[in-house]
Amino acid sequence: MKNKFILFFCLLTIIFNSNVFSEEKKEILKIGLLAPLSGSYSELGNSLLNSLQLALGEIGDKNVFIVPRDSGFNNKEKMNSAIQELKSEGVKVIIGPITFNEFNEVKKYTDLIFISPSNINPEFTNNVISIGISLESQLSTLVNFIKKKKKTKTVIMYPSNEYENFIEKKIRELSLDNIRSFTYSPNPEVLTGEIEILTNYTQRKKNLELRKKVLQDKDDDVSIKELEKLEQLYTIGNVNFDSVIIIDFGNNLKSVLTSLVYTDVNQETVLFTTINQWFDESIFYENTIKNLYYPSINYKEFKKYNQEYFKKFKKYPNEITILTYDAIGLIYYAWKKNGKINSINDFLFKNKIKGKIGTFSLNNKKVIQDLDIYKTDKNKFIKF
Repeated sequence: MKNKFILFFCLLTIIFNSNVFSEEKKEILKIGLLAPLSGSYSELGNSLLNSLQLALGEIGDKNVFIVPRDSGFNNKEKMNSAIQELKSEGVKVIIGPITFNEFNEVKKYTDLIFISPSNINPEFTNNVISIGISLESQLSTLVNFIKKKKKTKTVIMYPSNEYENFIEKKIRELSLDNIRSFTYSPNPEVLTGEIEILTNYTQRKKNLELRKKVLQDKDDDVSIKELEKLEQLYTIGNVNFDSVIIIDFGNNLKSVLTSLVYTDVNQETVLFTTINQWFDESIFYENTIKNLYYPSINYKEFKKYNQEYFKKFKKYPNEITILTYDAIGLIYYAWKKNGKINSINDFLFKNKIKGKIGTFSLNNKKVIQDLDIYKTDKNKFIKF
């Protein structure tokens, strides 16, 4: 019965009937795109444009047009010029800007609506909707997963960098129970020492040596067998947590994982999780971790999208372009449903929506994704 409350539709292959929508009006929908189509970030910008062209082809509505403009990257003057050009073209809804840093600049265009792939703030901000995979959605998914795994002592680990305050703010807003924070240096040489303190590694190693010394003076079978087992260990005793959430990426994430294994954190009793990695296959080669879990968009749809993109453009897209692919479908749906788009409120839907990234909602002026949990196992991404 739950499915009755979920509005299932592929954002780009919607079948409309007269019982749901009023008769189509032959009006034109112009969708703007703000992207760095030139310069050092042009590959990203053109990847975004390609994704919209792919989406437009699947919609197949001759009354829908993409109007791209080169906004540069963190270039206020160029972006403002591009927005003015889009306004003169009669554009009401714009996909972009790409980064959260540009939000304050576009807020002054109160007669326009911006759909951004940024993941910084899931709440509608004035005239901006962020559809990126937010940290809130990821942490909520991970916490529910950890509870299902019956873990009760979680450590959220994140680096001490420019995002530290942002992460701490999001953790406070979620009011997470039985969870403590641990910040670490992004410098690998410092990191290992910090994780040794977190895991009480020195004392646990000392405990092992003391126990081995006691057994070495005994010659009974039980002591001999225990000593043989201890010779295979690096430490004795458990750490004071049973799960970790690591908010990091790439080589930094791998350094943290390596340090946790080095300090002899038992992978049989401690659950290793991280945030969305966009199915980064380089994690496969981090063979120190047997199972690493993380929340993400639908893997099957992600692969299908990449294949369709490659088939048309002979190269693979930037990961975030799947968000703009869904954005054009979202805009098209709002336009068909309401007959027009006047304000950001036209994107408030009571029902959940299913797109390429998976199921999400835009109720209460907030974008929340229902993410899946995946794990890396034997060079595969396996849905939990």
